[in-house]
Amino acid sequence: MNPIRDELQLFVRRFGLLNASCCETCCGEQISIVQSHILFEIRRAGTPAMQQVAEELGLDITTFSRQIKTLEAKGLVSKSVATDDRRINLLALTNNGQQLLTQIDQYMETKIERIFSTMTPFERDTVTRALARLNEALTKSSCC
Repeated sequence: MNPIRDELQLFVRRFGLLNASCCETCCGEQISIVQSHILFEIRRAGTPAMQQVAEELGLDITTFSRQIKTLEAKGLVSKSVATDDRRINLLALTNNGQQLLTQIDQYMETKIERIFSTMTPFERDTVTRALARLNEALTKSSCC
C-alpha cells in the first residue's frame, strides 16, 4: 500500500469531491460536480475558449459541449464566437451563473472553515502551503 495515495484517496472522499449531491445540498440547484467545476474554471479564466476549459478539466470536447449546452439551457453560461477567429467559441458566466457560483463559494468556505477550525494557525498555513506546492508539482509533472 502507498501511504500517499491512501491519504489522497481518503482526503478526496472525506472532503466531498466524490459526493454527487454536494451542489444540490449547497444551493438547491440541479447541478453536477462537473458543472460546478466548469463554472469555477470559466470564472477563473475570464472569458475562455471552450477548448481551453475542456483541456483544463481533462474532458473530451464532445462531453464538454454537452455539459455547456446543459449549462446554457439553465441560463448559467453564455457562449459567443471569438471576433478574431470565428472557429473559437468563448464562454462566460451569466448573472445567474455568477450568483450560483457565489452560493457554491459560500458553501465551500463554510465547509473549509469547519475543517480548518480544528487546526492551529501554523497548521493551517502549513496545509495551505503544502497544497499550493502539490498543485505546482502536478502542473509541472508530465504524468497528470
